[in-house]
Amino acid sequence: MNIQIKLANRFREVILSGTWIANTNFKKELEYLDWEVATTKFQNLNTISSLAQHIHYYIYGIKNVFLGGNLEIKNKYSFSFSEMKSQAEWDSFLTKFWNDSEEFASLVERIPEEKLSEDFVDKMHGTYLRNIEGMIEHSYYHLGQIVLIKKILSNIS
Repeated sequence: MNIQIKLANRFREVILSGTWIANTNFKKELEYLDWEVATTKFQNLNTISSLAQHIHYYIYGIKNVFLGGNLEIKNKYSFSFSEMKSQAEWDSFLTKFWNDSEEFASLVERIPEEKLSEDFVDKMHGTYLRNIEGMIEHSYYHLGQIVLIKKILSNIS
């Protein structure tokens, strides 16, 4: 199995279907979550919704580069999202999140191996490999936060 397939599978594990590392994934934690829980603020923590949108923001931005577009995402906007106001908005976001994640993984599978060591847009952003691995690690970091916030919210309701 080539490295691109391994990377794509690791990405799918954290977002869509795996349980090996964290015994859960984004889809398992969010798919049937009520939008009101997802948008509940607890103290100074981010909401579950904002964490999910934050991860999607980076997936979408990196995916755009894989498709030949520009790197248009900026860290300063990575938590700037409109508030979810209904279950329909939350469900629509999740559908986009899952679809973009699968497309991201499929694109990773098709990256030529030699491209993995090339600069990602600009030398300051590291290589393609570093960005893919960073996306996986970043996702696990925020998945852990989501799991903890869900536990906190279930204990106060």
